[in-house]
Amino acid sequence: MTGFRRGIRLGIDVGKARVGVARCDPDGMLAVPVETVARSETSIDRIAELAREWEPLELVVGLPVNLRGEETASTVDAREFAAQLARRTGMAVRLVDERLSTVTAHAALRSSGRTQKNSRSIVDQVAAVVLLQHAVDLEKSTGNPAGAVIDLDEEPTHDA
Repeated sequence: MTGFRRGIRLGIDVGKARVGVARCDPDGMLAVPVETVARSETSIDRIAELAREWEPLELVVGLPVNLRGEETASTVDAREFAAQLARRTGMAVRLVDERLSTVTAHAALRSSGRTQKNSRSIVDQVAAVVLLQHAVDLEKSTGNPAGAVIDLDEEPTHDA
């Protein structure tokens, strides 16, 4: 295990209606679901509470770029959400490419016999698990943390 930073991490899958939250153990062996947070003006506060409870090394937020790696409206939304989280918690927040995490989550739930309708409440948590496990495995295999830490001094360059 070259350069793996020991510590709990929270994985966050930001969606328009819900935010999935997952966590991993300090050794990064297994990511597990924590909860689905309804997307509202209190989402950041709830995730900040979870961060206080779990005391993670960092927060890993999925960055939904399209399959060509280009930014979309969802990418901008995830970046803004992650920046708010960083400001609110004072913790390191890492943005990690999550191109196929939701697709992978739906496939895993389908293969376990769940329909899309009865998976809706947990698919965001499963996507957060997929995202976080990918980030941890990448760090273990390369010795470098996945993604990039948000720099709060850097202002977003898009038009509101």
